Amino acid sequence: MAAAVALAVLPAGVAVAQTQVERFDRQRDQLQREAMLRELRDVPAGQRALFDYGGYVTLSYLTLQDQLADTHVLRQLDLVGYGRLSLDGAHEFYARGRATWRDFAPGDSFDGSGDDYEGVLERATYRFDLQRYQATRGQSIDYNVSVQVGRQLVYWGNGLVISQVLDGAVITLEKGIVNLQAVAGVTPVRTVDFDSSRPAFDDHTHRAFYGALLTLDLGAHRPFVYALLQKDRNHTETRETGPIRTRFDYDSLYLGAGGNGAIGDRLLYGAEVVYEGGRGLSNSFDVVGGFPAPIEQTQELTKAFGADVRLDYFFTDAGRTRVGAEVILATGDDDRRHTSNTFGGNASGSDDEAFNAFGLVNNGLAFAPAVSNLVVVRVGASTSPFASPAWLNRLQVGTDVFWFNKMDRNAPIDESTAVGRYLGWEPDFFVNWQIRSDVTLAMRYGVFFPNEDVFPSSDSRQFFFAALTFAF
Repeated sequence: MAAAVALAVLPAGVAVAQTQVERFDRQRDQLQREAMLRELRDVPAGQRALFDYGGYVTLSYLTLQDQLADTHVLRQLDLVGYGRLSLDGAHEFYARGRATWRDFAPGDSFDGSGDDYEGVLERATYRFDLQRYQATRGQSIDYNVSVQVGRQLVYWGNGLVISQVLDGAVITLEKGIVNLQAVAGVTPVRTVDFDSSRPAFDDHTHRAFYGALLTLDLGAHRPFVYALLQKDRNHTETRETGPIRTRFDYDSLYLGAGGNGAIGDRLLYGAEVVYEGGRGLSNSFDVVGGFPAPIEQTQELTKAFGADVRLDYFFTDAGRTRVGAEVILATGDDDRRHTSNTFGGNASGSDDEAFNAFGLVNNGLAFAPAVSNLVVVRVGASTSPFASPAWLNRLQVGTDVFWFNKMDRNAPIDESTAVGRYLGWEPDFFVNWQIRSDVTLAMRYGVFFPNEDVFPSSDSRQFFFAALTFAF
């Protein structure tokens, strides 16, 4: 009940809205990343110059239920345009922009702002490839250095720690079986932050990332290790909640290892294990006599762990059937009142054992909790059931089933719960249909069945999404 006491400092609707904005952003990013089949392919070698451009329009409909059993309905129109200029394959310029119109049903927007329009420059990069540049001069080198600067997606390992759009630079060095990638960048300002207690967390975020990823190419196996430092640039912000003044500062260091590859012809695997260190400010209040009272915030060490392991088996049938399983682990902290926020966060005088990172993994559609104090087990399958006629053979259907648990039964997650380990289960279903080369339909449905002994409500939560995309 500690989480409920902490959230009681805020109006209930505000606390739920903050959680829902953060959760909706994770759900939206997951769906958009799945649609990256429209990304451009590498420039063919030997082309002196290539200019390519295009775009697509997506009409989508979304309905979901939050933890208060309120239904939110959204109709959305996305117009995306992109262009790429490549010179000899050595110099490449790429940009992609998105204009979005959101039409919520009355009273259904998560932040209370209602319908809105948003224009975003999603990607804007310049890439230089030394090996291809040397080839244009008639020279050959047995190593390569590439530099990509601008707004780009940085995705490492299984996506557990970082799957984030950054404004910065990625430098890649390749020599034989060794690939070393270094990154330095900052989040675009309109990034939704993982700490939803921070003022303007959904449209005014400043975090910097510095790190290196070392990968070995061993044919069927690609082991990796990495170190990633995250520096919080939001520490000048404060939040005033009655007499309670909250400051924000959460710096983190991630040391990870893992690998991905194939075992035989049909079994693919991916594994990532990470230790999180660093330090952050403690909670700003304590509950005295049933009422919150301000206390001094202190810098405390972070000592947390996370892991993700995946297996996928591919059959040789005409339907390209796949079955898979995944386990996601993330530690929690039992003296927190909220697993990811500073307000209601780690207690002063104790190490913070809650894992918090900046990745994006498949943890369901309807529940979609923050990956902190969690044990998630997923099993799934997909197939293309029709070999003919031609207009049906690119129809894929599938399902994923999730079981959610707390890592620490006494610690909180990102919404109010009682003490207990089992959180509930969720079946998800999906359809991907490339109707024509330029027309694609995507549909998603999920329903979360919570454990009534842990959650305040036993009502199920449903999620439905449908999108029709026209490419041009």
